[in-house]
Amino acid sequence: PLEPWNRRVYHFNQRFDEWVLLPVVNAYQAVTPRVVRSGVSNFFNNLADVGSLANSLLQLKGKRSMEITARVLFNSTFGLLGFWDVASHMGLPRHKEDFGQTLGTWGVPPGPYLVLPFLGPSNLRDTTGLVTDFLVEGEIDYLSVSEAANHGHPEIYGLRVIDLRYQTGFRYGQLNSPFEYEKVRYVYTKARELQIAE
Repeated sequence: PLEPWNRRVYHFNQRFDEWVLLPVVNAYQAVTPRVVRSGVSNFFNNLADVGSLANSLLQLKGKRSMEITARVLFNSTFGLLGFWDVASHMGLPRHKEDFGQTLGTWGVPPGPYLVLPFLGPSNLRDTTGLVTDFLVEGEIDYLSVSEAANHGHPEIYGLRVIDLRYQTGFRYGQLNSPFEYEKVRYVYTKARELQIAE
């Protein structure tokens, strides 16, 4: 039902990505050594693992919760606050869990498909989950990152956005299809169903 809005936002996101975000990411790659970029990604992934742990517990995934706990502990200590992902080398793979998945696990329907400005594909349930995850992360404030970002270091948020786009492999136009919007919607919807079912 939101397709006219979604298509306009999709077009806006494509232009913003091509004209602003990707040039910034390309500059980031050009001036930042790979080992530094990897460390930044690992650090932010370690922060995200704390939210994944909370959602894994809410989904009653006992084994996964223990694995995520071990990841956070090992990466935060032996990995020097998460800059090195020692847990993956120890056989503890990264699991992404979010509140949208948690709601889906407990039977909340996805609601209408929704394309968010800057953030891309979502739905009503996952958008609610996204907001909740953001608020919870600010409250938990693991390693005091949110406090630092809110008190004199807003560049942390900027670096996190750049790193998130750097880690995201999708590029607009890569599907080489006039039906890219439909394909992205389909892939997102099916991927979320699989993530919730696992």
